Amino acid sequence: MASENKKKNEVKVWVDGCFDMCHFGHANALRQAKQLGSKLVVGVHSDEEISKHKGPPVYNEQERYQMVRSIKWVDEVVEGAPYVTHLETMDAYNCDFCAHGDDITIMADGGDPYYKVKAAKRYKEFRRTQGISTTDLVGRMLLVTKMHHERNEEKAPEKSQLSEIGQDGSTKSPWTGTSQFIPTTQRIVQFSEGKEPQPGDRIVYVAGAFDLFHVGHLGFLEKAAQFGEYIIVGIHTDPVVNRYKGANFPIMNLHERVLSVLTNKHVSEVVIGAPYTVTSELMDHFHIDMVVHGKTPLMPDVDGSDPYAEPKRRGKFRSVESDSDLTTQIIVERIIRHRLTYEERNKKKEKKESDLIASLQAQQNSTLDSK
Repeated sequence: MASENKKKNEVKVWVDGCFDMCHFGHANALRQAKQLGSKLVVGVHSDEEISKHKGPPVYNEQERYQMVRSIKWVDEVVEGAPYVTHLETMDAYNCDFCAHGDDITIMADGGDPYYKVKAAKRYKEFRRTQGISTTDLVGRMLLVTKMHHERNEEKAPEKSQLSEIGQDGSTKSPWTGTSQFIPTTQRIVQFSEGKEPQPGDRIVYVAGAFDLFHVGHLGFLEKAAQFGEYIIVGIHTDPVVNRYKGANFPIMNLHERVLSVLTNKHVSEVVIGAPYTVTSELMDHFHIDMVVHGKTPLMPDVDGSDPYAEPKRRGKFRSVESDSDLTTQIIVERIIRHRLTYEERNKKKEKKESDLIASLQAQQNSTLDSK
C-alpha cells in the first residue's frame, strides 16, 4: 500500500544521523543528499541511541528534531530513528536508497551501522564537508581558542589557550582539535537561493551574531517572519561579536555563521559583516519595512549610541521573544559543566576511528601482499 502512494518518478532519499549541535556541515550533507533524488527523508537518532553508541549528545533530541526540520532541503523528519539503518525503516517511508557522507561511522561494537543497506546495494555516498564537525566545535569551547576567528593569520594564538600547537598552527589536543574552515563563493552560492523580493513583499531585517545556530535562533526567525515575506539577516563580524560577548566568542567564525543561517527556511538573504548600527543608508538600500530584534540584552555602539535608534525613529522597530530559552551561552555552559564527559567521549571517538583506519590499512596491505 505504501508503494502505491508514492508519486510516479519520485525518488526518495533516506539520510539518518545524530545531527548534534546541528551545523552547516550537516546541512551541506543534506543538500547533497537531496540532489540525489526528489524528496529527502531524514531520520534523527534519539538521545538513548546516541548515548549508547557515541556518548551523550550536547543538544537533546527535541532540539535536534527541530533543528533538522528547519533546514530548507529537508522534506520529512523521522524522530527516534534507529542507529543501525534497517531496510524495513527505509521501506516504511518509501525510500529508494540511503545516502551518507564518506566519513567514518562506527557503532558501539565497532561495526558499520550501514552494512545492511550496503549489502542490499541501496547505499550512496557524498563528500563530507571539510573544516567543521561537532567534535571540533566542542573542542573550541573546551580549549577556549580564538583560532577559528575569521582568517586572523597575523595574530599568533597564545599557548595558554591551547593544549599544544603544531608547527602548522593547528591544535594538537589529546581529545580533539580545532580547524579553520576555508570559505568559498561556490559554497555560499550552493546555500543561497539568490531570490529577489517579489512586488508587494514586506522586507524584514534582523541582525546579530547567530553563533552556534540553535533553536532559540529558529524561534526568533519564525517570529520575525510574521512581519514580512522577505527576511534579511545581518551577521556581525567576529571582532564586533567579540566586543559585545567577550571570551572566545563567537565560537563559529563569520563565514561559518553565514552558512548556518542560510540553511534556514525562513531566511531570504544574508548581509555578510553587517554594521552593528542599523543606519538610514542600510534601511533605504534594502527598502526595509521592519527591523526586528530579540529580547537579549543590547550593548550600545562604540560611541554609546543606540544601534536601533534609526528604525525606532521611523516607527519600524519591533522586539520579539523566542519560544525557546536556549542561548549560545547556555550551550557553552552545557559543555563546560560536562567537560570531563565530553573529553572522554571525544577520546573514545578518536580512538575508534584511528583503530578502524589502521585495520582497513592492514587489510589493504594484506591484499597487496597476496597479489
